[in-house]
Amino acid sequence: MSARVDWLVRHQVRRPKAVLALVALATAFFALHASRLTLLTRYEALLPEHAPSVVELHRLEKRTAASQTLLVLLEGPDRDTLRAMGDAVADALRALGPNLVSSAEDGTRAARAFLAPRSALFLATADLERFEMQLDARWDWEVQRADGFALDDDDPPPPLPTADSLRRGAGAVDRFPSGWFENANGTALVVAAHSPVPAGDLPRNERALGAMRAAVARVASSRPAWRGVRVSYAGDMPTALAGYRVVLGDLIDVGAAGIALVLVAVGLFFLRFRALVVMGVSIFVGLVWTFGGTEMTIGHLNLATAFLVSIVAGNGINVGILYQSRYFEERAAGVPAGDAVRRSVLSTWQPTVIAALAAAASYGSLLATDFRAFRDFGLIAAAGMVACGIVKTLMVPPMLVLLEQASRDKRAGLPLRRFEMAYGKPFAWLAPRAPRFVLAVAAVVALGGTVAAARYVARDPLDYDTRTLETADAGGAELARAWRVCNGILGGSQGAMIVATDSSADARALAEILRARWDAAPPGRKPFAAVHALSDCVPRDQPAKLAIARRIGARLRQAHARGFVSAADWRALAPVLPPPDLAEFGDGDLPEPIAGPFTDTRGARGTLVLVEPKPDTSNDLRSLVAFASAYRTTKLPNGKIVAGSGSAVIFADMLGAVARDVPRAVALSLLLTLLVVVVTFRRRVGPLFAVLCALWTAISAVALYLYFAHVKINFLNFAALPVTFGIGVDYAINV
Repeated sequence: MSARVDWLVRHQVRRPKAVLALVALATAFFALHASRLTLLTRYEALLPEHAPSVVELHRLEKRTAASQTLLVLLEGPDRDTLRAMGDAVADALRALGPNLVSSAEDGTRAARAFLAPRSALFLATADLERFEMQLDARWDWEVQRADGFALDDDDPPPPLPTADSLRRGAGAVDRFPSGWFENANGTALVVAAHSPVPAGDLPRNERALGAMRAAVARVASSRPAWRGVRVSYAGDMPTALAGYRVVLGDLIDVGAAGIALVLVAVGLFFLRFRALVVMGVSIFVGLVWTFGGTEMTIGHLNLATAFLVSIVAGNGINVGILYQSRYFEERAAGVPAGDAVRRSVLSTWQPTVIAALAAAASYGSLLATDFRAFRDFGLIAAAGMVACGIVKTLMVPPMLVLLEQASRDKRAGLPLRRFEMAYGKPFAWLAPRAPRFVLAVAAVVALGGTVAAARYVARDPLDYDTRTLETADAGGAELARAWRVCNGILGGSQGAMIVATDSSADARALAEILRARWDAAPPGRKPFAAVHALSDCVPRDQPAKLAIARRIGARLRQAHARGFVSAADWRALAPVLPPPDLAEFGDGDLPEPIAGPFTDTRGARGTLVLVEPKPDTSNDLRSLVAFASAYRTTKLPNGKIVAGSGSAVIFADMLGAVARDVPRAVALSLLLTLLVVVVTFRRRVGPLFAVLCALWTAISAVALYLYFAHVKINFLNFAALPVTFGIGVDYAINV
C-alpha cells in the first residue's frame, strides 16, 4: 500500500495541475447533484417510508381534501365589524377555488340553520315525552285560567319546555352558540380555511399561502372600518413554512459559522495564508462531494442531517491538518518542497486512514438503527469522512507544491514565527514533567464519569417535552400568540387527528369504540378530549321521535297563538321549534359546512372520524403516546382493522425508535471503534492501552457533562452519542 501511495505522491509533485484538474471535473459533477438537494422539515421524514404510521399518513393525505389549515385571526374592539369582515374574508378565500382553498368558514351559522329546527330529534325519546307532558299540563293550566275554571290562581304554572332544553340536543354538535368563531367579549374572531395542498410540497405551499394572504389584504383595505382591524395568521400551513424558513436560515448560518470557525482555528494554528487557502478549498470540495453523493443516494436532507455541513467540515479537516503540519515541519528543517510533500504523506497516511475509519465506523453504527433520520445521518457522515479523506489526499499535496512555487514567504523574521503550530507545546511541556499528575486527573475523570453515566441512564435521559424541538425564532412570537388566541376560541378541534374508514357505518362503529375506551379510562387519564363523526349529526330513532316532536311544535304554536307564551320566550323558542313538515334525515341531507370535515376526496360522506386531543397533549411525548395508542389500531365488530396516523402517532413511533436504537447504536459504535483500535495496535500493548484509556477518559468527561448539565436526549441530538467514540479516538490514534 505504501508503494501505491508513493506512486500517487510522485505524480502529484510532478503534475500538480493535472491532478487538480481531474479533481475539478469530479467536483463539477458532484456540484450539479448537490444543487438539486432538497430539505424535508416534516417529522415523518425522520421515519422509514415503510413504517406503518408513515404509510397510513400518506394514504390519509390522499383521502382528505383538507390537508392543511390556515387560521385568520381578526382582532378589534367592535363585534359587528369583525363579523362583517370575517364573512368577507371567508368569501374571498373560497373565491380562490378548490385547488387552493377547499373550505373557509368564520362560524357555524349554516350548520345552526339546519340543526336548530331539528334539535328536538337529538334528545332522548324519554326527554321528548317528558316535555310533551309538561307542555300538555301547561296548556291545560292556561286554558282553565283563561276560561275562569282555575281552582287556585296562586298556584305557579307548570313549566314550559325552554329553548335551551330543546337546543341541548344539538349542543354537542354546535359548540358556538353565537354562530361565529369568536371569543366571549367579541374582540377576536377566527376564519378557519382548509387547503388541499400537501404539506410536503413547499413551492405550492408558498404560492397558496401568498394567494390567501393577498386575498385577506384586499378585504382589509376595501373598507375604512376594516383597515384598523389587526390581522394575524396561525394554522399548520404558516407554521410549517415558518419552520422551514427558520431551519433553512439556521442551516446556512450554522454551516457558514462552522466552516468559518474551522478556518479560523486552522489560521491561528499555522499562521500561514497558504495553509488557510489549502484547507478552505479542500473543505469546500469535500463538502461538495459529500452532499452531491447524498443527493445521488438519499435525495434530500432532513431535520437531523441538515446540519452535517459543520460536522463533516470539522471532522474532515484532520487529514489536511496532519499533512500540512508535517509538511511545514519538513520545510522548516530545510527539506525541499517535493521531498517535504512526499515525506509528509508517507509518514501520516496510515494513522489518518485508521482514524478516519474509526470515525466512519462510529458514524456507520447509526446504519443499524430503525430510525431513518439516524441512518441517513450515519450514511452521510461516514461517506463525508471518506470523501474528505480522499479529497485531501488528492488535493493537499499538489496545492502545497503550487503554492510553494507561487509563495513569497517573507515572514521569517516576524515575531509570530515562534507561535507557528504551537498548539501542542503546552501538552508537550506538561506530559514529561507531570505524567503521574495527568494520569491521576484522568483516572478521577474516568471513574467519576463512569458513575455519572450509570446514574444518567438510570434517571431516564429521554426528553419528553416536544417544545424543545421547536424552532427558536424571534419572529415567530406573533405566530405563537395567534395560535394561543385561536386555540382559546376553537378549542382543540383544529389539532384533531383524522382517521379514515371504508364507510360511514365503519366510522360510526369506530367512534363508538373510541368513546368506550374514553369511558373505560380512569379519571385524570383520559387519552383524548372528544371523538367527532358525521353520525353525531344524524340522531338515532328518528321515526319514534318525529311524531312527538311534531306534536310539541304544533302545541307550542297553538299556545303562542292564544297568548300563552310570552314574546321573549317565543323569540327564543322560534328558531328551535320543530316545523310541521319535520322529516327524517340522513348523512346525505346535511349541508356541506357540516359534512365537509367528514367527507373524503372520493366524495364519500361520513367516512372520516376526528379524534380531538386534550389541551397541551402535543407538549408532552408521554401524553402523545397515550393519545396515539388510543386510536392507532382499532378492530371493528365486522373484523376490519382501522389504522390511525397523524403527528401523534408519528411522534410516538419516533420515541419508540429512539428508545430502541440508543442502546443498540451506542453498543455497536463502541464495538466497531474498539475493533479498529485493537486491529491497529494488535501487537503493541502499550499504545493500545494508551489509546483505550484516552478514549475512556474522554467519554467519561462527556458523561459528566451530560449528568451535571441535565442534558436530555431527543430525536435530533441522540446521534451525537454513538459518534463520540469514533471521533474521540481519532487524535489518540494519530499520536
